[in-house]
Amino acid sequence: MSMFEELSRRRFLQGIAAGATTTMVSSEGWATKPRSPNDRPAFAIIGLRNQGLGLSWQSKESTDVVALADVDANVLGSTVEKLTGEKNSKQLDTYKDYRKILDRNDIDAVLIATPDHWHTKISVEAMYAGKDVYCEKPLTLTIAEGKLIERVVKETGRMFQVGTMQRTMEFFLRAVAMVRDGRVGKVKKVTCGIDGFQTSPVIPAVPVPKGLDWDYWLGPAPKVEYRALTELREGYGGGVPLYSNGHYSFRNWHAYSSGKMTDWGAHHVDIACWALGATDTGPSKITPLDYELAVEHKDGYPVVDDRFNAATRFDIRIDMPNDVEMIITSKPSNGIMFEGTKGRFLVNRSKIVGKPVEELSDNPLPEGALEEIYGGPVSRNHVVNFIESIISRKQPISDVWSHNRMLEICHLSNIAMRLDRPLEWDPVQREVIGDKQASSFLLRENRRGYEINM
Repeated sequence: MSMFEELSRRRFLQGIAAGATTTMVSSEGWATKPRSPNDRPAFAIIGLRNQGLGLSWQSKESTDVVALADVDANVLGSTVEKLTGEKNSKQLDTYKDYRKILDRNDIDAVLIATPDHWHTKISVEAMYAGKDVYCEKPLTLTIAEGKLIERVVKETGRMFQVGTMQRTMEFFLRAVAMVRDGRVGKVKKVTCGIDGFQTSPVIPAVPVPKGLDWDYWLGPAPKVEYRALTELREGYGGGVPLYSNGHYSFRNWHAYSSGKMTDWGAHHVDIACWALGATDTGPSKITPLDYELAVEHKDGYPVVDDRFNAATRFDIRIDMPNDVEMIITSKPSNGIMFEGTKGRFLVNRSKIVGKPVEELSDNPLPEGALEEIYGGPVSRNHVVNFIESIISRKQPISDVWSHNRMLEICHLSNIAMRLDRPLEWDPVQREVIGDKQASSFLLRENRRGYEINM
């Protein structure tokens, strides 16, 4: 029995001991609580740099953001300054410790934009605290974490939106509708171009910046020294070191994330699986055709700890159901190419092009095709869809089950590269076939003191 299975079993038995006729957490939603007509859902944001700040802007039109949490006092202070004067009907409180947010009964939902290695712990604890959850992608660091979150969503009845926002973008909805409507015929191949990550120079251990609680930032991850070079990032994510093992650069390290494979892969592989109708199944085989990791690995682990270690380039072949070949590549161009017996087209965030797209002018998609894919009127943005879910008590467009199914492809691709071999996968049991070493990568134990409180 895995750690997560044991935790879930223990929680279940505790619930029985407390009284067999009572549920462990009420699934009562915001819409069912006594409210005045002018009340709006109260949100808190945990993790504030980049995506966290963006989520605050997206949510402020329809909610009250009442609390913020971040382990970096500098980020916390600058975010408060940016939000000062914005419309909030409740006081804006700040915390380093997110658990103080979970203790508050006046907060309906949390928006989580921390580094990936914190997602599962905060999400699970938030749901048991009676909060609905919006969590940035990729949802998990491991496949076992995804299964745990699925069980807790089902157990608690909470609404849970994953931040794969392309599901609320017109180009991608149109692409899914076109594939479903047979505009490329039988799909034979889908290519997800997701770019690659850069290598880094040697990054020295340096004193922790003032205001940053480094031990708390590491949280569930192993205890290591803080590393950084003084050169700062420009533009998006600016104000932090270009090379470090924290802040924006966490995506380049196995301990905190999984490189481009789960960064952009979480977006494009998701749309590909959605279009293929493969959101409740998975691959049968993952084959690394060509790839390069940023540093040398032994038995799947980097042999040095002073440089980025995620994959820098890759071509991975995925054997999908119905004899569809999926390729995940770091080569240009960024986007998703659908190829079938009748033609092909490319879609990304700036365009959707190809002969099947041109043919829409004479033979448009059926009326309401996008709404049918979306399950109703398309929301103004991804956070609005989450707010609508809180009110309706229907799971949002990026639910945890479909997200985890496609994210398994990304996690398995990384494992295959780290071990330098193909992997066979059972999409029904959701486990690696005949490879104990690869199976050991499906779960990571949290550091002592940062276990998931269930």
